[in-house]
Amino acid sequence: MKPNARLIAEAFQDALALPELPKRIECFDISHIQGAETVASMVVWEDGKMKKSDYRKFIIKTVEGVDDFASMREVVTRRYKRTQEEKKPMPSLVLIDGGIGQLHSAAQALEALEIINQPLASIAKREEIIYVYGQEDDPVVLDHHSPVLHLVQMIRDEAHRFAVTFHRKRRQIRDRSTELREIPGVGESTTRRLLEHFGSLQAVKQADVAALSAVVTKSQAEKILEHFRKTVASRE
Repeated sequence: MKPNARLIAEAFQDALALPELPKRIECFDISHIQGAETVASMVVWEDGKMKKSDYRKFIIKTVEGVDDFASMREVVTRRYKRTQEEKKPMPSLVLIDGGIGQLHSAAQALEALEIINQPLASIAKREEIIYVYGQEDDPVVLDHHSPVLHLVQMIRDEAHRFAVTFHRKRRQIRDRSTELREIPGVGESTTRRLLEHFGSLQAVKQADVAALSAVVTKSQAEKILEHFRKTVASRE
């Protein structure tokens, strides 16, 4: 760790009353743009820099509708259950993007896994107040110029960016798939083959019967071509 990074880490440890110098921080964020399809991200800061090879994406599986607290419980449970199974060490700090409700959801997940004394904190949006689990009544309010606050914000913002990017990709795939599945005789597996072969919905639209026939039957190729012709004609 570089000298300056070590000074910030020491200030970080002091500000959040961590039992050791923070070596690795894992940060979680939940994303559901306009209430559709909830996903989550985990980003990792280690030894003074972001470690992209350890980033993880999660599709929320057990939660119906929009429930950030239940989604956070699910993702924290999945992450650290796997950590336990692989007998890997826990991070110096688990950081949550959110307020006290999100913090307590993560704490419930850790408690259910019988993980105790795990440093856990959250950073609330807008107020930029850091809540440390176990001392919520005394939140950490840092100066806006504090390098510790800047580090926490940078990690939180990266988790948010990663979650939103993943969510957008999922939504684009879903939207593309929906348009192809509207075509009679084109099911889920055919849709997947077409998108994998051509790389994008736009490329499928631009393909002729011969190109489409490399993936589907000639009859299906003609139906696909006819569908997109009609779609274009209806917009003119």
